[in-house]
Amino acid sequence: MKIYVGNLSFNTTQQTLEDLFSQFGTVSEAAVVTDRETGRARGFAFVTMDDEGAAKAIDSLNGNEFEGRALTVNEAKPREAQSSGGGGRGGRNGGRY
Repeated sequence: MKIYVGNLSFNTTQQTLEDLFSQFGTVSEAAVVTDRETGRARGFAFVTMDDEGAAKAIDSLNGNEFEGRALTVNEAKPREAQSSGGGGRGGRNGGRY
């Protein structure tokens, strides 16, 4: 199961996240999301682990404090496909001159 972990300290590392979640089961992946331009942590992460361990981790960690912040921990939702939108050519005459 893939778990969303929000409201993380900007100092949280992949290793500290793995250590925290490994108390509940086997962690197959832990990824702290970073800003593409600055490389700074964005305050959330995703952890992938076995279903039973994930359920225990969600129950135990959601709302609890870690590194001075109250965590938001829940099952990750599938990412919605971003539509290309339509529009974008506003202005007079539909953008034609």
